Order: sequence, then structure tokens, then C-alpha cells
Amino acid sequence: MKIDENEYRLKFFQENHYVRKQCISCKTPFWTTDEKRDNCADIPCTDYTFLDSSIGKLNLSVSEARKKFLEFFQRHGHTIIPPKPVLARWRDDLYLTIASIVDFQPHVTSGLVQPPANPLVVSQPCIRLEDVDNVGITFGRHLTTFEMGGHHAFNYPDKFVYWKDETVKLSKEFFTEELKIPEELLTFKESWWEGGGNAGPSFEVTVGGLELATLVFMQYQIVNGEYVPLKLKIVDTGYGIERLAWFTQKTPTAFHAIYGNLVYTFFKKLDQPYVDEEMLKTAAKFAGRIDPDNPLTVIHHREMVAKALGLKKEEVEKELTRAARVFQVLDHSKTIALMLADGLVPSNSGEGYLGRLLIRRALRVMKILGSDIRLKDLVLEQINFWREDFPQFLKNKDYILDAVEFEQEKYEETLQKVSSVASSLAKKGNVTTEDLIKTYDTNGIPPDLIADELKKKGIEISVPFNFYALVAKRHQSAPIKGEKEKARLTPDAIEFAKKFISTDKLYYKDQYQRSFNAKVLGVHKNFIVLDKTTFYPEGGGQLGDSGIIKTKNEEYRVIDTQKVGDVIVHVLDREAKLNVGEEVYGEIDWQRRYRLMKHHTATHVILAAAKKLLGEHVWQAGAEKTPEKARLDITHYKMLTPEEVKKLEDMANYVINDRRPVTAIEMDRMKAEMTFGVSIYEGGVINKPTIRLLEIKDWDVESCGGTHVSNTSEIGAVKIINVEKIQDGVIRLEYVAGDMVTNYARDIEDKLSRISTDLDTSTEQVEIRLKRTLEEMKEMKETLSAYRSWYAEYVESKITEEKIDGVTLKVLPEVMDEDIVKDLLRKLTIQVNKTIAVFIGKKAVDIASSKDLKLDDLANFLRSKGGKGGGKGTYLSMMMEGKSREEIINDIKEGIERSIH
Repeated sequence: MKIDENEYRLKFFQENHYVRKQCISCKTPFWTTDEKRDNCADIPCTDYTFLDSSIGKLNLSVSEARKKFLEFFQRHGHTIIPPKPVLARWRDDLYLTIASIVDFQPHVTSGLVQPPANPLVVSQPCIRLEDVDNVGITFGRHLTTFEMGGHHAFNYPDKFVYWKDETVKLSKEFFTEELKIPEELLTFKESWWEGGGNAGPSFEVTVGGLELATLVFMQYQIVNGEYVPLKLKIVDTGYGIERLAWFTQKTPTAFHAIYGNLVYTFFKKLDQPYVDEEMLKTAAKFAGRIDPDNPLTVIHHREMVAKALGLKKEEVEKELTRAARVFQVLDHSKTIALMLADGLVPSNSGEGYLGRLLIRRALRVMKILGSDIRLKDLVLEQINFWREDFPQFLKNKDYILDAVEFEQEKYEETLQKVSSVASSLAKKGNVTTEDLIKTYDTNGIPPDLIADELKKKGIEISVPFNFYALVAKRHQSAPIKGEKEKARLTPDAIEFAKKFISTDKLYYKDQYQRSFNAKVLGVHKNFIVLDKTTFYPEGGGQLGDSGIIKTKNEEYRVIDTQKVGDVIVHVLDREAKLNVGEEVYGEIDWQRRYRLMKHHTATHVILAAAKKLLGEHVWQAGAEKTPEKARLDITHYKMLTPEEVKKLEDMANYVINDRRPVTAIEMDRMKAEMTFGVSIYEGGVINKPTIRLLEIKDWDVESCGGTHVSNTSEIGAVKIINVEKIQDGVIRLEYVAGDMVTNYARDIEDKLSRISTDLDTSTEQVEIRLKRTLEEMKEMKETLSAYRSWYAEYVESKITEEKIDGVTLKVLPEVMDEDIVKDLLRKLTIQVNKTIAVFIGKKAVDIASSKDLKLDDLANFLRSKGGKGGGKGTYLSMMMEGKSREEIINDIKEGIERSIH
């Protein structure tokens, strides 16, 4: 898009004697009051000169910088709002919170709902993994986790708050009044910003080489590559809280400013000598010369540092590389703690994949440093250090440490597969970056370990320096979810339903209403639309209602109910002979609906119980409610123990017996978020200005559009009937509620009765009888084993043996117990050379050889003789139908003569 320079010619600049210049290095326009300045004060056009300046040296910690930023904007009319989690669960297209504006996309920025305050200010923790490979190398310019201080104003067509001039003025005042930076050192560099489908002009505020803030004026929506003006004009700013701290402290690196004494703690715990601070500060000063996309600039950077300090380049390279690795572990361990504290469960998909990637990268760096310390011990240091800033660290401490240790154990198991995985890749020959990424996705093995193993096999490969960033980029966004296919709605039925506006939903007015009278609005084959209905359409994991619809002369069975937009479609058992405007009577299958209501409400009870029992990391990953039973998939890092399942069941039944009211609440979406948090989106993101919440008193609040009982006591009881791990990081719970508990108990009784009959005892004595039977079976197995040993010795004494072309052929006799055959074949070939053992069974011929022989050619020969089957290496199983024992032995002998060498 061609940008009009008038977008940047502000009244503020004119009134305050700013001049527009062009940087002699990057040619970018910028605004300044210093008429002598000829560069934009940003890297790489200048070094980090702020490190040598005494200006603005306030020694602010990250906490103090955050406080100063928030309170400044609060004094200037902004409402401070709490930050959201680093997991963007109010978004269905993004896993991590990457900027403060993400808090308000897309529902506020699109104008769908009002912001929680206007204007507002927030310090939002963010995670970005696109630059993960550059962390440490640039001495603090790149971080995986950082706080973005954002002050935002949402300008509506009928309500103007403030725009560009006021934003730049506030920025100038903050830096000059709060950070004591002379105005002539401020530069406002012209830029353009795009993100989350929005775009607009921006200014980057730079001082002494360090970009301290970005001021974005969001005024476009990107639609199919076109820039469409937004109805709202949004001020979207991002102040780097950690950078404010670094600027005021002027420490050797940004890590020193962020972590203070924790830097020295990590060097010590990782068993690394501390690196000279003069070297670190010199390296940081020139760090702006490092281009993340060009590894050669790292080499040049080291040369600059060595020259400035009068040291050997090799010495500088060694020390700075070591320091960078310590900084990586320092940075990653905080990000890991933050992810887990906000509810991430490491896994092989979604947000969990990104968490596992960072954990495994930290573990790999620790291994390269030669450290034996457990990662959880370093994460514990982060929890203790940030416990005041992030209360969720301490609250979820046990889960964080347990999950990290569990992941490290899994990673150590994974490393056992390096050799076999590398061998599989070696067969391919030309190993590409794509192969390494697929291998990492599948096995989680660091690429450098694969490269080292391949090198032993004579294959040299190059691992991209930004490998982890490439992997993270592929997994940072959630796949766009299309509308679930409606099984019983044909495409023409969907188009038919779109003609109507909305259906009056009686099931929300009274979920116990069983029948109703309505008017027919439309008929298409066996699909009808009414002006109102008490039939609930499939949604939120709950099946659609069934029942009947009657006229004076006809009765139809409703076999399903579906929803298209805001229109309810009734699916009938046959083509409808109804007229538009005709009055009909409808009645739902109440017993079925009531069971669905119980199972749906029980799902809310069990989900809340799981969060309370296992931890706040538990999140609904899927659910289904049928009349017979329900299931709930939850995120959890390991299988539940039998004791945990019992506790979960007991907690749920306690709430049921406690007769807690269940109430549906209509609430403004933003108010609901601010009141109850983003956990209201457990069942999915709802993009509506008003959302329907289901509240179980003093237990759970969640957005839900299903039907529920009005009191937990109506559920009756719940029984968890199955628990299984369906994928890494996801546990499935299946349960029954209400009268289905009785049905389940009856089924168990029937099974027990059949077992007692088979054991020839009563149900009361079945346990004793079973125990006695198992003991008898154990004795029989021991006796059988003794007989088999004796029989195997007997069979072995009857083996025939002869030499064929230097190969010893051993043929087993016919046996009554073929279970001993494989053991005998193994015994006959395991510690000898040039030996083949054969057993001719009723169905197949089993052939084994010593390790120095391969049976592939023998298999081909036998197939040419009519044999079917095969094997691999030193074992074959062939079908030789229609041949006598003597003919088979002769074929094998001939095959040995022709093929074994």
C-alpha cells in the first residue's frame, strides 16, 4: 500500500518545532527536535549509545517500570485493566497472546462489543516464538516473553476519544517527565504496522539505539489483500516494559535489568563461570549490528567486540556463546513457567506443542552446557523471583513443577530413539530442512542430535540457525474452524433455511416446556421451519431433540433438530405435506431431553471438579452428551490414578446432593470476561455481543447454549464409567447420570451374574471363587511349563541334521505343542554360524538362520516353488500347500544350494 506522508505530518510536530528528516543509513523518515541529527536513532543505524549515557538513569526494575507506566496513563484519564493470560483462549485463530491489542481482537476492534474501558491501559505479558533462536545472541533485544504496555483508545463514529496528536503528545510527556529523557533525544520514526487482520501507520519511538515504544494508528482492515477503512479508529500502542527497565538501569545486558541477581544464580546453578561484564556490555553495545536473518553478522559482531577489548576473537566467541546459552535458559524457563501457570498442558498439538518445543529447547541448551541440574529446579527459581508480579506462579506451583519434571522424563525417553530415527533418515540419502522439521514434529528430537548421528554414517547436513523459529511459526496459529457439518441437513436444506431471519427459541424461556403450538414458516422436502419451537437444535456437544409434530390430519416424527444461523430446522421422518401459515402442534421426547439435560449439566459439574482437583490447567478439549451417556475430554499431562477418579466422582456427587441452583444468565460479553475470566470459553469462543452463561452456584460459570436442569439435585448422581488417554495431553472421561446410573449398575449386575454362573458359585461368593480359580490356574501353568521343558528336550533329541554346501540344516520333528517351536528355533541358531533350522507345521513352515546368513534369496526361491509368505533377515514363515514333508525339505535343500553363500 502506498502511504501518504500526510499520515505522519501531525499538528503536534508543527506546534512543538519537530522537523522531518530522512535517516542517512536506512532512508526512513523520522521526526526530531534536534536539527543536527542525521540518523533515526535506531539499530542498526546506530549502536546502543544509551548504555554509555547517564540520561534517564533511574534504576527501575521491571515491576517499577510497569507501575510507572500504568500510573502515568491512569493520571491521564486511562482506566487500568488486568492483563489476560498468555494463552489466547478468547480467540479461535491464535494460541498465544502476542500483543496487548490481541486482548481486544476481533470482538472489540470489529465493533461487535464495547471495550471494558475507553481509554484504557494494560501491561500485557506476551509470548512470541518467531525469534526464539535469537534469544541470548542479541543480549536482550529478543525475548520469548515480554510485557507490552499498551494504552488504547477506541474512536467510534459517534464518540471520539483521541487520535494521533494526543498519542504522540502522551508519549513525549511520558519519556521526558517520567524517564527524564531530554526531548531532543527522542525520535519518532515513521513506520507501517499490520497484525491480526488490521493495519495502519505507526511511529517507532527510539532513543540511543533502543526502540522503547511503537505507536500504531489502526485504521484499516485487510480483506482479501485490500485495505478497507475500519469503522473504528483505534490507538494501539506498545511500550516495552523490560526495555524501559534496561534503559533506566543501563546494565550490561537486558537480562541483568530484567532478572537482577537471578542472572548470577543461573550461571552458578548451570555450573558456568560468570562472563566478564565489560565484555558483556561491549557485546550488548554492538548487538544492534546483529541481523537475525544473517548468521554472518554474528561473526562480525564477535570481531568488533574482540577488537574493542584487545582480545582474541576465539576467546570472545567462546565466552559470548556460553553467556548466550545461559541467557537462553534464563529466558525460556520464565516463559515455560508463565505458559504453565496460565494453563498450558504440553502435548503434540495446539498450544501444548509450543510449550513442549520451548521445554525441549531449554533442555537441549542445558545439555550443551554440560549441566546436570533438573529444569524444574530452574523453573522454581523463576516462580520465587516473579511470585509478586505473577500470582498465578505461586498458585499453580505444584502443577508447574510436576509438569516440567514429567516433560523432562519424556524427553529423556525420546532421546533413546535418536539412532533409529537417524538410520531411517539415512536411507533417504538427501536429508532436507523439511525432513528435519517433520522428524521434530513426529519425534521431538533436536535437529543437531540428528545431524551428529547422520555424520557418523557419513552424511553431512546443515541445520538452519533459525530451526526452532521455523517450527514455531508453523504451529503458532490455530486452524480456522469451519462450521460443523450437519449430518442430516443437505446443502439445499441449508440454503432453504437461510431465507428466514430467526426462530423464537422457547427452550430458553422454559427448558421444561414439553409441547407448543406454532405456525409453519417454510417447508422443503422433510425439513420445516416454524415461527417458534421448543425443540433444541444440536450444538455444544448436545444432540438435537426428537419428538412429534402434528396437524389435524397428519403426525410426523421429528428425527433430528439442527440450526442454520439463527434458524431452527426440524428434520422429519418423511416429506412434509404442510402449508405455509398452517398451525401445528409440537411435542418433544421428554424422557430423552431430560436425560440430555442431566448429562449436560453433569458435564459442567465434572469439568469444574476436575479443575479444582487437578489444577487450573484443566481445559475442556471436547465433549458429547447423548441420552445414554456423556463424555468430557480434558487437558491434563498424565493419566488419572484410580484414587483421583474416585475423588472426582465424589466431588461431583457432593455438588449434586448439595442441591445447588443452576441459572442461565445473559450478559455483555466484555463484562462477562472481566467478571469471570476467559474460562467462560471452555466450551468454545462465542462471537456475539451478548453471551449466555450457565452458573452453578458457588461452583462454575461457563458460556453455554445448551439445556440444563434448574438444580443439581435433579441430576440424581453421576458414575464415571471409563477414563482413557486419547492423545498426548488429553484425557477422556465417560460417565452416566440420572436413571442411566441405574441402567449401568444393572448391566454390571448382569455381567456379575453370568460370571458367577460360569464359576458355578453365587454372586456373593464370586470373588472368593475367582481367587481360588486363579491360584489353581497358576499351579497348572507351572506344571505345564515343567512338562514343556521336558518335551522340548525330547523334541531336540529327535532333530535331524546334515551339511549342505557348508550350511548346517537342522529339521525339527513333528510336535504336539507348537508353542515351543519358536524358542527351539532361536536356541538352535543363536550362538552358531552357517546354520538353518526348520519346522514344518500343519499350516506353515518356519525357517530361522544364524546371524551370518540372510534368508531373502531362499524366500524368493521357495516362492518360485509355489510357496507363499516371507519374512525379513533371519526368519521366514512360508505356506507350502499341497506338498509333502519330504518335498518341502528337498525344496529347502535345493534353495540352500542355490542361494545361501
